[in-house]
Amino acid sequence: MEDRRIVKMKGNPLVLSGNEVKTGQSAPDFEVLDNGLSPVKFSSFRGKICLVSSVPSLDTSVCDIQTRKFNEKVATLDSNVVVLTISMDLPFAQKRWCGASGLKNVLTFSDHRKAEFGKAFGVLIEQLRLLARAVFIVDAAGVIRYIQIVKELTNEPDYNEAIEALKGIIK
Repeated sequence: MEDRRIVKMKGNPLVLSGNEVKTGQSAPDFEVLDNGLSPVKFSSFRGKICLVSSVPSLDTSVCDIQTRKFNEKVATLDSNVVVLTISMDLPFAQKRWCGASGLKNVLTFSDHRKAEFGKAFGVLIEQLRLLARAVFIVDAAGVIRYIQIVKELTNEPDYNEAIEALKGIIK
């Protein structure tokens, strides 16, 4: 059985810390910062279907691609779907990235202050204090319905699998 608590960067193992979440359980609440430095609780999105895209840094090519692809893929889906991209990037860097990207279907949040998201969802990389590349889908009732932890940080997630899972929840 594969250990979900280990990811790799260029083949080198990294340990994930925090609580390991499972599908079917209530999503833990956490607080992150928006691009204006205002705190935002995950529970404020209750009633929406959330695709939570966890990335190490928006300033890397794979994270940039991941965020852009999810922006594109959800554009035609139900308006009750929201994509939250969370990284350890400072809110200032996220704001700069958002201004340059022009994306309309993704909200970016910073977990840099307390790493609450990383710890609550078990994707905080101990050695780097970065977030692992992962995708979580949480339904409108706040239940985790899909989890994808990308085992190699330099790889993109399986977008089609995640979007199909999302579509299954929308129906």
